[in-house]
Amino acid sequence: MASIFSKIAQGEIPSYKVAENELYFAFLDINPLTEGHVLVIPRQETDKLFDLDEETYTGLWLFARKVAHAIEAAIPCLRVGIAVIGLEVPHAHIHLVPLHGVHDIDFSKPKLNLSKEEFSEIASRIAAAF
Repeated sequence: MASIFSKIAQGEIPSYKVAENELYFAFLDINPLTEGHVLVIPRQETDKLFDLDEETYTGLWLFARKVAHAIEAAIPCLRVGIAVIGLEVPHAHIHLVPLHGVHDIDFSKPKLNLSKEEFSEIASRIAAAF
């Protein structure tokens, strides 16, 4: 059965897409730590990041780097932090989190509650910068 992330990348479940190509997909986290928190996934469904084949793994990081540059161009922040946890969804993914301080990447803190309009506007800004 396809993971929720595969369904998002295939357009079966709506998302706030910020970037995509034939191998990778990036979209806003709907439970963001900060404004502009993005998830980057390979379209290839693999549970663990380190189980990806070398070419897909390397390509994912290169794609994530481009997305991070777009985030920095669109969202005021000191830098973009990276987290790989992988326990929530059985599909390899990278969290890109705009940071104003180290506390911004604390996954135990309350998540932001954004409106659909706010999500759409943020996604549009990042997509335009991509």
